[in-house]
Amino acid sequence: MNPSRNLTRYAWLSVAAAVLTISLKTAAYALTGSVGLLSDALESTLNLVTALMALAVLQLVSRPPDSSHRFGHTKAEYFSSGAEGAFILMAALGIIATAVPRLLHPQPLENLSLGLALSLAASLINLVVARLLVRVGLTRRSIVLEADGRHLMTDVWTSVGVLFGIAAVWVTGWNLLDPLVALGVAANIAFTGLRLIQRSLFGLMDSSLPAKDILTLEEVLKSFQSRGAHYHALRTRESGSRRFVSFHVQVPGNWSVQQGHDLLEVVEAEIVRRLPTTTVDTHLEPVEDPRSWDDDHLDRRGLPEEGLDP
Repeated sequence: MNPSRNLTRYAWLSVAAAVLTISLKTAAYALTGSVGLLSDALESTLNLVTALMALAVLQLVSRPPDSSHRFGHTKAEYFSSGAEGAFILMAALGIIATAVPRLLHPQPLENLSLGLALSLAASLINLVVARLLVRVGLTRRSIVLEADGRHLMTDVWTSVGVLFGIAAVWVTGWNLLDPLVALGVAANIAFTGLRLIQRSLFGLMDSSLPAKDILTLEEVLKSFQSRGAHYHALRTRESGSRRFVSFHVQVPGNWSVQQGHDLLEVVEAEIVRRLPTTTVDTHLEPVEDPRSWDDDHLDRRGLPEEGLDP
């Protein structure tokens, strides 16, 4: 079974959680009239939109490579993550627009005990689902599920802040606390949205693999130097859940093609064992040829020398 297709069940779980929490939080707002609870309900509405988007992207990512997308469709995950960050920022602006008038003209709240109970139930649902999505997203290298999970976690923290704020209003009678809590929530989720957008932009710019992955690659490559092999021109990038690695391997010029090929097969297999979902491209060179040490640029310099047609 395609791993990405198997992940869609978690996206469906996120959709179900969003529908349930929207219902609970909307009821809590209707009962209390709290702008803090309204801001919480608005963010849950965005959770539903982003969960549906994650589901659609996972369906796309599960498609095999085709003639127009030889490297697969995994980069679509960055568009989903970036859009999710944008939606989070929109939610923050909506909360601010709702809270500022209430800050200028505070209003009393009603039915706080029942409203708090409904909001607490919704928060617990989101907490369980968010932790599951983040854990699966990290272990399965799915930026879509991880982003969806982190979005849900912002909703959890939003709800926690709102609950404390409403409880404080209940105890003290200071209605001004309600819009102040909503503004604090808006600032927190806006920061999360900006981080998601930044990560998506870095992915679309073909950024290198994380430092820990680069260290693993270097450990694998250096372990073969005792066999007379050297490497250079190491390049890496990631596209959603997939890693891409390329490098040049230099071996003694008197090796046969079969010897060089056998070595590369072992090197590539070890890299994939240490870093799953990695596509490895290698280039074999004779270590004695000076040109083998001068071709680590993106564009090779010069033309083939004597004995070869340019």
